Amino acid sequence: MRDDPGYLQPEDYVEPRCVLCDEPYGAAPQVKPVPQQRIIQKMDEYMSRRDYAGAERHLLYWLEEAKLGGDLRGQLLLRNELVGHYRKVGDRDKALANGDEALRLLDALDFAGTISAGTTYTNVATACNAFGENERALALFEQARAVYEATPRTAPQLLGGLYNNMALVCAAMGRFDAAHALYDKAMDVMGRVPGGVLEQAITCLNRADAIAAQRGPEESEQEISTLLDQACELLADPSAPHDGYYAFVCEKCAPTFSYYGYFAEADRLEKEAKRIYERT
Repeated sequence: MRDDPGYLQPEDYVEPRCVLCDEPYGAAPQVKPVPQQRIIQKMDEYMSRRDYAGAERHLLYWLEEAKLGGDLRGQLLLRNELVGHYRKVGDRDKALANGDEALRLLDALDFAGTISAGTTYTNVATACNAFGENERALALFEQARAVYEATPRTAPQLLGGLYNNMALVCAAMGRFDAAHALYDKAMDVMGRVPGGVLEQAITCLNRADAIAAQRGPEESEQEISTLLDQACELLADPSAPHDGYYAFVCEKCAPTFSYYGYFAEADRLEKEAKRIYERT
């Protein structure tokens, strides 16, 4: 029989802890947040090396950690990252399934009307557009636009990306006037963002494709050439850091230049992307 010290000991009033979750029996589970900044930094490293398999393992590992820790915010971040990842590798089912989960988490977190909601709408809409679901994409882009334009704290690059991607959907649906108006907005917004020249170059190339689809490549040859020349200048702008994102943009733009006969520029961009990837 133990000695009675005359006062309560911790074991007299503290509930025994569960050996699995380390929480007192009957206590509400504590949220254990995942390290979001570290996750994104590591993801950037994987993408700079084009290590898509490693990126997927990384995201899925931390998604499980966020689930175990009851971290809904972390889950939202990771679902969004997985949408983008599977869109890049062309896995339609997984991209859209993670998009549906991200939208569900917005409701669970009561995030309607927040910047996070706008970013999620944009991300899922971009995936829908990539896989041909343009009607749904446009509806989600409209939701994102309503959030971003009503929020003074919206970063200009978020608006620029929204306008650019939304214009792609409008062009795909034959709504060319709406597409060109959005491209104008994208060019204006990204012109005020440091390093925004890369997004402006993408806008020029997207607009060239829209014009070709609208009026035919032969009838609009001069206008297309002007846009391609402008894109070349923007990609060569010294203000753009030659990092992993620059390499990604080079890879993304090179096929368009090649399609319109700008073979030297396409070759330059492909070589620059390869040089950056090898360096990193």
